[in-house]
Amino acid sequence: MASAAEQLAANLNLGVLAKATELKKRIWFTLGALIVYRIGSYVPVPGVDAGVMGELLQQMGGGILGMFDMFTGGALGRMTVFALNIMPYISASIIVQLMTAAIPSWEALKKEGETGRKKLNQYTRYLTLVIAIFQAYGIAVGLESLRGTFAPAVAEPGMFFRLSCVITLTGGTMFLMWLGEQITARGVGNGISLIIFAGIVANLPSALASTLELGRTGALSTFFIIFFLLAALLIIAAVVFIERAQRRIPVQYPKRQVGNRMMGGETTHLPLKLNTAGVMPPIFASSLLLLPATFAAFQTDRTEPSFLGDMANMLAHGQPLYMLLYLVGIVFFAFFYTAVVFNPQETADNLRKYGGFVPGIRPGQPTAEYFDRVLTRLTTVGAIYLAVICILPEILISQYNVPFYFGGTSLLIIVSVTMDTVAQIQSHLFAHQYEGLIKKARLGGRGTQPGGRGR
Repeated sequence: MASAAEQLAANLNLGVLAKATELKKRIWFTLGALIVYRIGSYVPVPGVDAGVMGELLQQMGGGILGMFDMFTGGALGRMTVFALNIMPYISASIIVQLMTAAIPSWEALKKEGETGRKKLNQYTRYLTLVIAIFQAYGIAVGLESLRGTFAPAVAEPGMFFRLSCVITLTGGTMFLMWLGEQITARGVGNGISLIIFAGIVANLPSALASTLELGRTGALSTFFIIFFLLAALLIIAAVVFIERAQRRIPVQYPKRQVGNRMMGGETTHLPLKLNTAGVMPPIFASSLLLLPATFAAFQTDRTEPSFLGDMANMLAHGQPLYMLLYLVGIVFFAFFYTAVVFNPQETADNLRKYGGFVPGIRPGQPTAEYFDRVLTRLTTVGAIYLAVICILPEILISQYNVPFYFGGTSLLIIVSVTMDTVAQIQSHLFAHQYEGLIKKARLGGRGTQPGGRGR
């Protein structure tokens, strides 16, 4: 027989949203914050000709700056105050996460609970500031050396421009970091992810329009466009299915007597996601492969042959070497990142500490080895899934000139963030409906006192 919580979850529907005042406030706050973000992505950096920056991105033909421009919703191409977006914070979070696994003192902070988590978050903020200043200064120096067809990118280069550019771009990143934290605390959650999601989705109308324009001019056939849209829907459905897939390892806790009461005896499960690494492997792999194209684009004289230029041509989108290294990079980072975020030995020790065990497996080292075997098999399947999802768009880009927007990385981010946001909204609805049932139970209990009288 289903429990009360399961029955409540089965009857959960969006009709409760009309009565969930707190959830509606959170949704409106989230929408307002995202609108502020989109408005800020059109505020230009003083002293920069945005047209020259847009011309550079077109010349790069999908370099790393082109990928970052996709994540920022075009803010980098327009050279606005949010040109760096939230990417320095993402880089800082990854570095802190890696250092947590490498530095014993940071690993101890991670195990301290809420206090340790706050300290690690503070370290992440400081590192975000350092990375943002470094990247902003690099962009300022790079802009001074750029020149478009008719005018330079910076009309008055110098130390004053560099200082103002660093302050503007760094301030924009720190504001977005604060805005993401506010969305997490006062909105529907996943603030940083929603900011990246909003930047990618902002390019969706123009990407669809450019695809339809290719069909109108005859570059793409109508049959291919219809087939492409249907295939995109099927791929999205497959991504949703695999992102929700997990291996549930049964965990049992023995019965123990505490005083006159018998405690424990519960059976639960340890969920292991099929794609534990998430979207990080394709981001790492593509960023490394696009570095030669990025550095080659900043060369003063692009007419002369150079090693970077040759490497950029060999590692361009659609080239065999790029696809091969892209696949190898995705598989490598899938295993690497999974090893960072999940420690089988630590999980086995925690289970033994609280008396839990996997049926048929001895506690301790045998349990850790069992977790490692299961996780290796899951990561193998997950890496193949990521490779297929990310290489199919590359084939479409190289063979049929489909816009770069439809890359596997952006698709994974859109689907993952949408699923997480829906789960957050459902949890708020569940909590609201549960509180309503508790209140009704209390009111009902007050009217059923002995003698038929209330309190």
